[in-house]
Amino acid sequence: MTARDGPQDRYKAVWLIFFILGLGTLLPWNFFMTAREYFISRLGDPEETSHVRNQTGEVTFTPSYLQSVFDNFMTLCAMVPLLLFTCLNSFIHQRIPQQIRISGSLVAIGLVFLVTAIMVKVPMDPLPFFVFTMISIVFINSFGAILQSSLFGLAGLLPVSYTAPIMSGQGLAGTFAALAMIFSIAIGAQQPESFIGYFTTACVTIALAIVSYIILPHMDFFRYYSMKDKTEYRVYNAELETKRDLIKKDENGMEQNNSKIIPIHNPDEQPSVIAIFKKLWVLALSVCFVFTVTIGVFPAITANVSTVLGQGNKWGLYFIPVSCFLLFNVFDWTGRSLTALFTWPGMDSYLLPVMVILRVIFVPLFMLCNVQPRYYLPVVFSHDAWYIIFMIFFSISNGYLASLCMCFGPKKVLVHEAETAGAVMAFFLSLGLALGAALSFLVRKLI
Repeated sequence: MTARDGPQDRYKAVWLIFFILGLGTLLPWNFFMTAREYFISRLGDPEETSHVRNQTGEVTFTPSYLQSVFDNFMTLCAMVPLLLFTCLNSFIHQRIPQQIRISGSLVAIGLVFLVTAIMVKVPMDPLPFFVFTMISIVFINSFGAILQSSLFGLAGLLPVSYTAPIMSGQGLAGTFAALAMIFSIAIGAQQPESFIGYFTTACVTIALAIVSYIILPHMDFFRYYSMKDKTEYRVYNAELETKRDLIKKDENGMEQNNSKIIPIHNPDEQPSVIAIFKKLWVLALSVCFVFTVTIGVFPAITANVSTVLGQGNKWGLYFIPVSCFLLFNVFDWTGRSLTALFTWPGMDSYLLPVMVILRVIFVPLFMLCNVQPRYYLPVVFSHDAWYIIFMIFFSISNGYLASLCMCFGPKKVLVHEAETAGAVMAFFLSLGLALGAALSFLVRKLI
């Protein structure tokens, strides 16, 4: 039975729901990451803060210890739980219904953001605030991992084009968070009240994702694809029993028909994860490497680049929110969305892993930008324009290549293995994020 025989996705409603759910998976992490200036401002310790002269003799601000390690620990506390809980989801996704995994994760993430918004008005010392923030990041990424892995597994049951809206939604999540932060700066970044509205916006978006997920099972298009395997299995069994009865009606009571019966998968059997990995290991390792390179420098390195054009003017205030977070997320989303138009190179092309490996060049390029403070490497690309050019190519290649891998993965296996394949791909995506978080510590030390 082809897609044409089943119900159509009227008004692209299912596509839109997956887009909103994709938005909900990465929105929490992006809101925390983009609000780094708010968190860093609350971690200031006058006794540790100082001013030193850099290699050129200019006086630069030296942050306190908590401020200096915030980006690295934020990334680590996000990516390690993401990896662990994505791995956990690979084992529990066949035991805990996906309705509980997805809706429960969304509710938990919404509650964490609600508490974060309330804490904006609660005064705290730097160290307790640092610990509270890291615990919040651990929680949202733990539930986010279960949500993301479950969602990719669910999309694996649908046509290949329905993985793209998840990737596009995730890309738009960063853009949405960056725009919200820029707006907060514009109305008064130094006022805590502006961040109450910032975090509350995230709560509203999560609520929209919950409502969308509640509507999803009522869509005929979604029901058709999510139940098609079991329906075909029951129909096949009925036909098989009829054939066997006819064969057995032989005068000697013997089965004389030597024709082969094509086996069909029993949906109650659990697909082998190892067997599935052998089919898509190239794509799994590719998506892992894409995010290892990306998180290795973003945001731990890229968010510490200083502007040379914004000294003494407002561009200095907007440089990182615009050039780092907004630019990355806009072009990352662009790259993810391009896969809806074309999917080059192909699923089995050797060019895809080659393109993935070539992205490693962005690590030294960003290290040689005007990252401050720095102690060992010289600044080669000091002008803002170099940083912006690197960021555009860095982000669009991340979105496009990662989306290609995630779209192709579930299509390398049989229909009944698609959900598990989606979970395997999500695991390697998370493994890349965790490896990138660990790499960011080394890269920062080398600068």
